[in-house]
Amino acid sequence: MAGADSRGRAAPGEDVKPFTPEKTREIVMSLQQPAVFCNMVGDWPALHWDVKHLSAMLDGKTIQFRIGLKAMDLVPQFETSCSYVKATLEEFFAWSSGQPSSLSGPFSCFEHSKYWAYADYKYIARIFEDKEEVFQDVRWSDFGFPGRSGKESTLWIGSEGANTPCHLDSYGCNLVLQIQGRKRWHLFPPGDTSFLYPTRIPYEESSIFSKVNVANPDLKRFPEFKNTTAHVVTLSPGQVLLVPKHWWHYVESIDPITVSINSWIELDSDHEARVEEAITRTLVCALKSAESSSDGDPWLNPTEVEATSHEVNLQYLNQAVSVYFKCQKANVSEQAHRSSRAGQETRAPCKRRKRQVSCEPQDCQLLNHEFSSSTFKAEELQKIPFGPHLIQVLPQSQETSSLGAGAVASDDRDLLHENEGGHFGKLHCTRKQLVMSNDCTTPANQMDSDSSPNALQAALSTNDLLDCLVNPHVIRLVAQLLLERARV
Repeated sequence: MAGADSRGRAAPGEDVKPFTPEKTREIVMSLQQPAVFCNMVGDWPALHWDVKHLSAMLDGKTIQFRIGLKAMDLVPQFETSCSYVKATLEEFFAWSSGQPSSLSGPFSCFEHSKYWAYADYKYIARIFEDKEEVFQDVRWSDFGFPGRSGKESTLWIGSEGANTPCHLDSYGCNLVLQIQGRKRWHLFPPGDTSFLYPTRIPYEESSIFSKVNVANPDLKRFPEFKNTTAHVVTLSPGQVLLVPKHWWHYVESIDPITVSINSWIELDSDHEARVEEAITRTLVCALKSAESSSDGDPWLNPTEVEATSHEVNLQYLNQAVSVYFKCQKANVSEQAHRSSRAGQETRAPCKRRKRQVSCEPQDCQLLNHEFSSSTFKAEELQKIPFGPHLIQVLPQSQETSSLGAGAVASDDRDLLHENEGGHFGKLHCTRKQLVMSNDCTTPANQMDSDSSPNALQAALSTNDLLDCLVNPHVIRLVAQLLLERARV
């Protein structure tokens, strides 16, 4: 596009975009594979939200950072195995830059060469609750979602090596804007689920984790991982990545400092997914709470406030089922009257809230009804306007996808240059405030609970049982049977 650079920034005074909001929304709701939008956000004020700018905006306010080891192990660094500190962005910048002042600050116990820090899942509505005007710096209306701004978005700030364990989000699809530095995304299609050894321990609503450290896979323990089809892309500032529903992803920061913003887009299928999540919560809490607390198994992810009681979980399940049928009925009514309302804009669906499921009939429009995977014909995919403004994320060769961390070294290239060669959730919820400690303790539980050399000879554990009971395929079947029973 004339007047725009390869990082998606428009020239001064220009705000011409390659796609209209309506076309962009159609692409987002129809595309079932990851892709990168370029030249769509050049006029967004949020592009100036680098660490220095954010530091001035926060004005000394502290935020929580997750601390992990840079050393690559065979096991994922789940949030339960990390340390946590509260610090200002000034202190984070000093530490990540190796400044002497960081030797006495909150990061003083963590040598920069050995550790990374990540301020993840920071809801903009919360950290800037006293500066609501900044919400409008994020303009998802350009992607066809009017009214969606920073208020419905999440901020991520990390140092080099900071990463999110491989997981899939149960709800919605994901739009991710890169602002500062680069992040490398390892994505796997939903069909690879069984090859990624899914687990719900640590438990977090709406997140299904993989037991595999995809950057350094243990192929002896997880031999089926070699059958995965990795899609790896390096996201640069000004670019927006679309992560379709149920695509697995492992994300790592590859520059000294990275800043990104994302927003989860609700889908009509989220109503059934809430039923599945309610079943999962009920099973996990019941079985894990029955275990002795002395076994040292940190099964509840720090993002969860508490292990809810069976009574509460059952109420949540019944509420999720009720909302499912209410919205299903509203959708049927909407389809019946669709012809008389042709041309009217589809209203936004219910917002996702953990254990706060509510849906009025008028708010249950099918966000992706017209562009669902079941009705979107294969030939229509050929009409997706891939090119310099919408770059398809293609799979790696099988050889490189199974090589782990060493395989991505050659992938550290500009996205558009790669294209020239032909290749390339969460929920808005109250997160648990962990007890902060600045003493020099090493991160706890660096090893997975069942990763000992003798794990194969050991008796089956509660976690083994849970992994089978709450396997996504099993939960999906249970949800369908439960909904059928409730329908009678």
